[in-house]
Amino acid sequence: VTHWHSPKFHAYFPTANSYPAIVADMLSGAIACIGFTWIASPACTELEVVMLDWLGKMLDLPAEFLACSGGKGGGVIQGTASESTLVALLGAKAKKLQEVKAAHPEWDEHTIIGKLVGYSSAQAHSSVERAGLLGGVKLRSVPADEHNRLRGDALEKAIKQDLDDGLIPFYAVVTLGTTNSCAFDRLDECGPVANKHNVWVHVDAAYAGSAFICPEYRHHMKGIETADSFNFNPHKWMLVNFDCSAMWLKDPSWVVNAFNVDPLYLKHDMQGSAPDYRHWQIPLGRRFRALKLWFVLRLYGVENLQAHIRRHCGFAKQFGDLCVADERFELAAEVNMGLVCFRLKGSNERNETLLKRINGRGKIHMVPAKIRDVYFLR
Repeated sequence: VTHWHSPKFHAYFPTANSYPAIVADMLSGAIACIGFTWIASPACTELEVVMLDWLGKMLDLPAEFLACSGGKGGGVIQGTASESTLVALLGAKAKKLQEVKAAHPEWDEHTIIGKLVGYSSAQAHSSVERAGLLGGVKLRSVPADEHNRLRGDALEKAIKQDLDDGLIPFYAVVTLGTTNSCAFDRLDECGPVANKHNVWVHVDAAYAGSAFICPEYRHHMKGIETADSFNFNPHKWMLVNFDCSAMWLKDPSWVVNAFNVDPLYLKHDMQGSAPDYRHWQIPLGRRFRALKLWFVLRLYGVENLQAHIRRHCGFAKQFGDLCVADERFELAAEVNMGLVCFRLKGSNERNETLLKRINGRGKIHMVPAKIRDVYFLR
């Protein structure tokens, strides 16, 4: 077994684990409900609505993302961030199809889908590209700036070029905390550009989103009011076991309508009064995952979770300082959150050899990354 919770595991991103989350997982397994509709297990649905509101308030998300605001918005627990990216893309696709059909009734669906185009940074996670393949639409990779961030002017340029070519921009993924270097796309620039062109904005904060429970990291979320959907993984850094990926939508009706298949055996008398989460996701069945959030939030509380995040960020800064103090090493990107991107000064081959030696001993596990043909350890 590769032990993801070993103190010597430094690959990918961390995966969360804690006593209350394990107990909640056991209880979820024991209750064994399949909570696809409200009536299939009312508590399963209702606790999820409340927990996503609690979590949204911890992040200081705009009220229109929360069910308690009385508007259309609300949250849902998906399996992974990859799923959230795909669900948002399918919602954006359904929305744009309806808009274009109204403007061009003579166009058939196949023609419209062939013209749709979405956008993400060249630094976005591979799951974004995969969502485009699964959704059957073109996605464009937009070059990032020298700090590996997607900027508003680059997005504007890509959208204008596609409009000139007769294409229909419909979806943009803004990453807060990229996988390679934990860079933050400029949501405050990209959001208004996308809003202007009526393009759905999905914010992918898979790893870094947990840090937004700390007020000092929320400046990275500047412009969040321009987003249509927002996602992060409590199962990465917030002491909630896999799988628990929190997603919020300002207007879930586009996703619900895109996925809505309503046979008689799934109908019930309370439809419409509570969300039927089967319409918010790709699978039909779902586990009672809100228990994990509830147990963790109640047992640790916000302040202890914040202390946990700050402690990790402190470790990263400490290791980054050690790299800078050693003349053999250099940082390949600024230290962000709990991630340090470092390398031996010199060639890529030298760093590849170093990583092979480290991993070959079987004591420490790390993975590399490459940006603009510079190979580094992360």
